[in-house]
Amino acid sequence: MELELVLCDDRPSVRNTHNESLGHVAVVGAGSIGVGWAVVFARAGLAVRLQDLHAGRLELAAGDIRTRLDALAEYGLLDEAAATVAARVTLCTGLAGAVAGARHVQECAPEDLPLKRDLFATLDGLLPAGVALASSSSALVTTEIAARLEGRERCLVVHPGNPPYLLPVVEVVPAPFTDPGVVDRTVSLLEDCGMTPVRLAMEIEGFVFNRLQGALLREAYCLVGDGVATVDDIDRVVRTGLGRRWAVLGPFETADLNTRGGIAEHAARLGPAYARMGAERGQDDPWTPELVAKVTAARRAALPLDHWDAAVERRDRTLMALERARRAFEPEVTHGAR
Repeated sequence: MELELVLCDDRPSVRNTHNESLGHVAVVGAGSIGVGWAVVFARAGLAVRLQDLHAGRLELAAGDIRTRLDALAEYGLLDEAAATVAARVTLCTGLAGAVAGARHVQECAPEDLPLKRDLFATLDGLLPAGVALASSSSALVTTEIAARLEGRERCLVVHPGNPPYLLPVVEVVPAPFTDPGVVDRTVSLLEDCGMTPVRLAMEIEGFVFNRLQGALLREAYCLVGDGVATVDDIDRVVRTGLGRRWAVLGPFETADLNTRGGIAEHAARLGPAYARMGAERGQDDPWTPELVAKVTAARRAALPLDHWDAAVERRDRTLMALERARRAFEPEVTHGAR
């Protein structure tokens, strides 16, 4: 299974073993996120041109792609042979040749605002109108990156979890100036690739994924700094507790199923304690009656209370299935050891 390195500097024609008649996806930047996106798009049957200015980085990316596809095949997570999927990826050193004829461009450059601004300006000059130009930015918003571009209406953030071929969630974050049609086409493409796009209603630094992740990490640092627990203690609490539950449920679902009567009862019982914990860190974000009512309405629409017991049983059985899989994968680990 060999990936072909093509020096496609400014040429629109790039050799590839996969038919590009419907257009390809261009992935700009061959770091870990770029490699992950290449796997996602190629696994979905799309031709991919993975571009990086550095041939050495592309050679490393070729090996990374092969390794990841082989592992996915080993676990039965590919519908085709790994070599068939890999054959859809072409490696390019030239930017113009990589994006010529693309149906979608996914930028995966480092999280550096001047770098992204310059790259988007170049890409905007290379692409015809209407082709989505998406950034994999982890925190920078489109307004910061592309507000001054002539073609800014085609720009948006499409932020994946890492690795995206195993974490299907992807945040789609348009700027106020992004064309809704571009957003709709991008969401459709992601869904066709087996991803789970979440369309945010507004720009916010860090989006949802990293704000949630950051909240936990900030508290973890504080707990270590305060001498409450060690680094390993905190990792074990998440790894053997919170993380396992969150693999099954989100935070609102968890709270909803943790207290009979649902999330409204949970907020009534534990809301004051959580408010005090936040106040210790200088936070003042109360769960007002109006906010609790809004969250409760959403949960009751998703799960009527007369289905609560069945949902709890389903949660427990799913956790049992995950525990069985964990023990099969780590037979040397005894119950409760990790």
